[in-house]
Amino acid sequence: MPFIPHTEDDVQAMLDTIGVQHINVLFDEIPENLRIHDLNVIESGLNEMTIARDMKARALKDGGLACFVGAGAYEHHIPAAVWQITSRGEFLTAYTPYQAEASQGTLQLLYEYQTMMANLMGLDVSNASLYDGASALAEAVLMATRANTGAKEPRILIAGNLHPHYRKTVETLVRPQGIVLETLAYDEKTGSIVRERLPTIQHQDVVALIINQPNFFGGLEDVDALTDWAHEHQALVIGVVNPIAMALLKEPGSWGKSGADIACGEGQPLGIPLASGGPYFGFLCTKMEYVRQMPGRLIGRTVDQEGNIGFSLTLQAREQHIRRAKATSNICTNQGLAVTAATIYMSLLGASGLADVAKASHANAKALCDGLKAVPGIRLRFNAPFFHEFVIECPCAADVLVQALLKQGILAGLDLSILSPELSRCLLVCVTETKTKADIEVYVDAVKQALLNISSATTV
Repeated sequence: MPFIPHTEDDVQAMLDTIGVQHINVLFDEIPENLRIHDLNVIESGLNEMTIARDMKARALKDGGLACFVGAGAYEHHIPAAVWQITSRGEFLTAYTPYQAEASQGTLQLLYEYQTMMANLMGLDVSNASLYDGASALAEAVLMATRANTGAKEPRILIAGNLHPHYRKTVETLVRPQGIVLETLAYDEKTGSIVRERLPTIQHQDVVALIINQPNFFGGLEDVDALTDWAHEHQALVIGVVNPIAMALLKEPGSWGKSGADIACGEGQPLGIPLASGGPYFGFLCTKMEYVRQMPGRLIGRTVDQEGNIGFSLTLQAREQHIRRAKATSNICTNQGLAVTAATIYMSLLGASGLADVAKASHANAKALCDGLKAVPGIRLRFNAPFFHEFVIECPCAADVLVQALLKQGILAGLDLSILSPELSRCLLVCVTETKTKADIEVYVDAVKQALLNISSATTV
């Protein structure tokens, strides 16, 4: 989108109007040690052509590598039509439908998005979106806590194989509200949560169980058994799921005898490029009985007196704007443009297309896993079924293998030493439908050669 900056006179006129001498005064609440005073990476006064060349060079740093990294953000093929349509002015420049009667197009798109997400999750209702997957989980925890008013000291059972970034975000947002997070250990052999090892609950303060599907290691959980266990103990079930996987696996609304109560996660796989880490969007769906605890916007479809179809904001609490202490949330950002792209992506692929993407991703992951298991020194760390990610254990430190493959133009995966020293030789590898048989063979050959070189270097 073309950008025309303000002139110095424009800036000064605006500052004079609001009675401020310098723009930095507007950010005085930011601590001094966090401020960047000079942006000296790019020279001042460069012309448009030079800036364009510099930006292209920087963009190339994000591309050109074969990506086998997942861990919550995934490289999927995005049809050209998705962002061609999303970049149209009426979508690109639209902000938020505060005046619903003047935002019928935006509201209709959000309504279609909510309908598709609710169907994909097998639940009754979806909100318009949230900031990202991690904050969506935090909102789900707060929802579950509000729904269980009898808990004196609310406790949330959180899977130990949950994405570490999700865990940190939840801790940041819910601990100040007196909510206790209790970590469930995962099984060392499967990497999954085992029902038989769940704690005995002696009181009613456990308000929810968080289940990943797939979990952070890519493995599939026994969601039916875990969901039924939670409901037997009067706890709600929060499913943190990969939306592409849900096109192939059992959706949260069908888990166990009565289904998960809340489903949330990261919407990036639905047509959003990796883009160096964002912006992405979070999704949140739930059963109708908990709809009044759901943060964010809900769009409804209706008809006017003449029978014409119209769309409106439904069940949006005014407290989110004017009585913040009574709001369900004050951080329920709707990532409108990303949701627009996701809606177009799902519309173009349809249910069968999403399932095809999921099937191809799983098939490619299985092919790579089989190839790597045949490499001397490589073994599969966990023996649970997986979707499109899995963990391999290397004969050397994982970061050594990562650096060796990077020299060959391959992003090998995520070094799991970030989680614990016990996983220092483990690598989380991801494969999607974007990889070909040749790509997989190149990866396997690169690992073989890298391990031979590493072995030779250590024996000299």
